[in-house]
Amino acid sequence: MQKAKKLLVLLLLAGVGFVVWRYFSAPIFEELVLYGNVDQRQVALAFIDSERIAEILIQEGAEVQPGQVLARLETRRLRDKIAVAEAQVASAAAALARLNNGTRPEEIDQARAAVASARAEQIFAEAQYKRYDDIWKSSNGQALSKQDVDETQLQLDIARAKLVEQQKRLRLAEIGPRDEDIAEAGAVLRERQRSLEELRNRLDDAELKSPAHSMVNRRLLEPGDVATPQRAVFSLAILSPKWVRAYVAETNLGYIRPGIAAVVFTDSYPERGIVGTVGFISSVAEFTPKAVETTELRTSLVYEVRVYVEDPENVLRLGMPVTVKFPEMAR
Repeated sequence: MQKAKKLLVLLLLAGVGFVVWRYFSAPIFEELVLYGNVDQRQVALAFIDSERIAEILIQEGAEVQPGQVLARLETRRLRDKIAVAEAQVASAAAALARLNNGTRPEEIDQARAAVASARAEQIFAEAQYKRYDDIWKSSNGQALSKQDVDETQLQLDIARAKLVEQQKRLRLAEIGPRDEDIAEAGAVLRERQRSLEELRNRLDDAELKSPAHSMVNRRLLEPGDVATPQRAVFSLAILSPKWVRAYVAETNLGYIRPGIAAVVFTDSYPERGIVGTVGFISSVAEFTPKAVETTELRTSLVYEVRVYVEDPENVLRLGMPVTVKFPEMAR
């Protein structure tokens, strides 16, 4: 009987020990809750050039797609410049083509005819000078004056110079344009083409386009206003990705790591959670921002956590306060 009582006591002690061991060794599952605000990337969208706004095509609150035209500038003066630049490009292209094609056969024939005409004039001038000189010598200056002879000498010199000039022109026509002239004409053409391309780019920039899938937060200018690169026309909020900026206390920092799942709840839909994942954890501690209300003390050190979410229905809005839960996280 005594042995039975001792065995019962030992069994009771063993059972109590096992319960205590299980209680202190098993993990306790609790739900970690954080509080934060929805954040999005924002864009101050402005024109590149300075000009008067002709059209505003979108209203505040509108959802816009990448590449969608939101506004346009006046382009009348710019189109006039493009027309002038196109004419200059055509002129430069024609000049380059003329040099590349070289001298036409008709032009060479014309140059040869000019040489023949100059040679004939030289022969006539030589005969005229010889006749006047002979008369002047045979008459001892009585039939003709020295001035008459000098004039025929001058005409002969002019005829000889003209023949040399025409011969050189024929030579240039037969050789064709210089390589340097062709290179220069090509450079002029490229310069004018680049100027035309720049003007056409400016014409394309006269349309203000959405850079991404976003929502128009504010419409800052109206038709008739003068837009400049320093004056934004729209303020856009990029719709994807969105994230929740929350803060975790230092004592809970070890339970959060990048990639773990989280559920985001709003005050409007407290029972409808939006699934996300932790994508960023700050490595620097800071004090709790005043905009975040938690049960922790304000002076407690916290770390910023970003929970990235997909929100195709656009439930989450910029700055909206939300609650972030990490279901059944081991503590």
